[in-house]
Amino acid sequence: MTSRVFIDGAAGTTGLEIRDRLTGRPEFELVVLGDDERKDPSARRAALNEADFAILCLPDKAAREAVALIENDRVRVIDASSAHRVTEGWTYGFPEIVGRDAIAKARFVSNPGCYPTGFIGLVAPLVRAGLLPRDWPFTVHAVSGYSGGGKALIDRFGAEGDIAWRAYGFDLAHKHLPEMQEHAGLAHPVIFSPSVIPAFRGMAVEVPLHLGAMNGGPDALRLEDALAEFYAGSKIVTVSRDHDRSELLIREGAEPTDAMQLHVFGNEAGYHARLVATLDNLGKGASGAAVQSLNLMAGLDETEGLRLPA
Repeated sequence: MTSRVFIDGAAGTTGLEIRDRLTGRPEFELVVLGDDERKDPSARRAALNEADFAILCLPDKAAREAVALIENDRVRVIDASSAHRVTEGWTYGFPEIVGRDAIAKARFVSNPGCYPTGFIGLVAPLVRAGLLPRDWPFTVHAVSGYSGGGKALIDRFGAEGDIAWRAYGFDLAHKHLPEMQEHAGLAHPVIFSPSVIPAFRGMAVEVPLHLGAMNGGPDALRLEDALAEFYAGSKIVTVSRDHDRSELLIREGAEPTDAMQLHVFGNEAGYHARLVATLDNLGKGASGAAVQSLNLMAGLDETEGLRLPA
């Protein structure tokens, strides 16, 4: 059976990447509006209500408005904005964390943010296992390709060709903070230090840990084992066991990928560890995650149409 999919905001970076992953797949029929219809409320309302699945690739306010345009209880929604990530009645679209069945049965799914995907992917399983305390003062450092900032930041990096590094979030009130805290199961907000580099895609999210300051704190190998067990069998999230690795790279011309790899680095004394997630901010951090959820909601294998290592 073919499902009709309407991508509201299909002309944006995330929407284009989702469309690319769905094009040519017989399971889905894309509902496409012309250039003159995309901002026409009546045309959007009709498309939203005729679809089986609506994927919202919009700013937060516009995403809320799009949901309000849906006039039936049949259309199922994936929201790629941050509007509903901690909203009651919405299922968080991270199948590995919330469970694949929860996504498959949900009507409203909120796509995770790219930075939270790395942080939650690292921390949530370890907090659940009791290996990291939920009331620990977590810090997360992250660097992303500039495509994560949308059209405005893409244009800025193109116009200002000399930007080598852009740090932001110095008001300590980044919109990802509630999402990170809630879905990692933490007692306190994290200190989040995001930055952007002159690469189109790719990101690294790091959580440094002072294990020696934790009561009965585990060593790095135990953390790595727990993550490997949690993600065992996943074709999308994997745990590196390369203990000789001395560096991680984000390449300027990186190919798209919907995979995420987790790394645990520890010192010989066992007091310190660095947890690092490497992923594509447009893949598992955005469009790939949306397609993964769509697959599950449509009763398909979650990896269909995804770009994954052979």
